[in-house]
Amino acid sequence: MLNHVKRIYAKKSRKLVGKKIVLAIPGSIAAVECVKLARELIRHGAEVHAVMTPSATKIIHPYAMEFATGNPVITEITGFIEHVELAGEHENKADLILVCPATANTISKIACGIDDTPVTTVVTTAFPHIPIMIAPAMHESMYKHPIVRENIEKLKKLGVEFIGPRIEEGKAKVASIDEIVYRVIRKLHPKTLKGKRVLVTAGATREYIDPIRFITNASSGKMGVALAEEAEFRGAEVTLIKTKGSVNSFVENQIQVETVEEMLAAIEKELTEKKYDVVIMAAAVSDFKPKIKAEDKIKSNKSITIELVPNPKIIDRIKELQPDVFLVGFKAETTMEKLIQEAKKQIERAKSDIVIGNTLEAFGSDESKVIIIGRNFEKELPKMNKRELAERIWDEIEKRL
Repeated sequence: MLNHVKRIYAKKSRKLVGKKIVLAIPGSIAAVECVKLARELIRHGAEVHAVMTPSATKIIHPYAMEFATGNPVITEITGFIEHVELAGEHENKADLILVCPATANTISKIACGIDDTPVTTVVTTAFPHIPIMIAPAMHESMYKHPIVRENIEKLKKLGVEFIGPRIEEGKAKVASIDEIVYRVIRKLHPKTLKGKRVLVTAGATREYIDPIRFITNASSGKMGVALAEEAEFRGAEVTLIKTKGSVNSFVENQIQVETVEEMLAAIEKELTEKKYDVVIMAAAVSDFKPKIKAEDKIKSNKSITIELVPNPKIIDRIKELQPDVFLVGFKAETTMEKLIQEAKKQIERAKSDIVIGNTLEAFGSDESKVIIIGRNFEKELPKMNKRELAERIWDEIEKRL
């Protein structure tokens, strides 16, 4: 591995360590994003090999992709049978073929089994023993063309997974690099939670004083989102109930709420209609709400007194609705001693299986230091990134499922 690649290798996570990915680049103007995409895949531990069509080499020079990946770039199929080296049926074959950004031309050629570029030849060689993902990019009218749509559906039926696109400014733009990386990790991650159904809450609820003012807290939703996405990587069917204003997430099934009342209603609906294996209550819900919400905006030129009343304890409803579900609670307190006391109370009252305790400095931060508390154990974890923490928490949950 070249030095400049070593410096970024697995710097963000080890999710793709040991995975060989072929980045197959057709001739779309969005090919200019492929240097960043390749580097981001490497930051998660992937080994990336670029394959380019002749049209792609006119948009981005092969030297750029050679720099980005640290590997020779394939721009033609020679006597070295590069397509077989990368995608043939042997132990050193690629783990994934990612066609990005895929033009209407390349998609239709793949659907019809036409091999007239290094990209289409590699893809044909990969069928059906290597997963194939396609991220389209073209003008919107091309994307809507009935034959292009038919070819996309044909490939989906053959097991090809499509990522995006984003419809903006009359174009079907290639999906964001973050979304592509997310979907690649989800595709290749070991499926230790396959067959499990998981419900996660994330973010800070809002309790309205008047139509525009509300009481809330400093939670960003990062921890809940990281836990939901980690569960999806591991193959679970995930429902993420996320508050308005929380960080974005690529989890497929999301429900947006604002107030405690809305969150409780969404949870009750989910737990009434479906059987869940795990519920993780990571949202920072408001303990209180104004007794009266003003119909109109309160004038700012006078003092007001707001009477607060308690909100229902959502976590207390979970085991009432599904007694056998594995329930993970969250608790935040100013001191570790108080944290352990309150966590134990929650275990008794709400019958949480484990409680994740953290101090208030974790709110809104990318890092957190937590203690995992159960009925008969306490396990303190060192301060770490919330993504790593989500992995560690799920490892603990899986041991107990």
